Amino acid sequence: MEDWTTNPMNAVTAAVGLIVIILFIWIALLGSKLKRLRKQYTDVMGNTGITNFEDVIVQMKEGLNEQAQTIQRLQTQLSAVEQALSQQKGRVGALRYNAFAEKGSDLSFSIAIVNENNDGAVLSGIHSRENTYVYAKPIEKGESAYPLTPEERKAIQTAK
Repeated sequence: MEDWTTNPMNAVTAAVGLIVIILFIWIALLGSKLKRLRKQYTDVMGNTGITNFEDVIVQMKEGLNEQAQTIQRLQTQLSAVEQALSQQKGRVGALRYNAFAEKGSDLSFSIAIVNENNDGAVLSGIHSRENTYVYAKPIEKGESAYPLTPEERKAIQTAK
């Protein structure tokens, strides 16, 4: 039996064998890295059916632009709704009282209907034994061009 030191071919064969073993180990490591990269690629791409990253990025950018336009449109609509809502005369204050303290009961009333800016109207009904008289006064910023009674002012305050 020959020793590798005596025959140079044995040394070359041993070196080639060692290189082959190292290459097999390296190929196995590269294979596992490739498998991991393929899994990550599949996770990123999902089931889009697109195999090109550029197409995915372009598609995502188009989707973001559409969403930005939708958000802008919704913000515009929301502003319009908020402005219209503030102008709605939905705040109501009602007060019943006795217009003639010496007789009767609380059959007279004042009702204020205003918006956030205290614009609207106040309705007052003065009840007497024979009749009820109803008055309406416009309200702007909580005041009227016509004199307001204490009861009407209280109804406006209640509506705020």
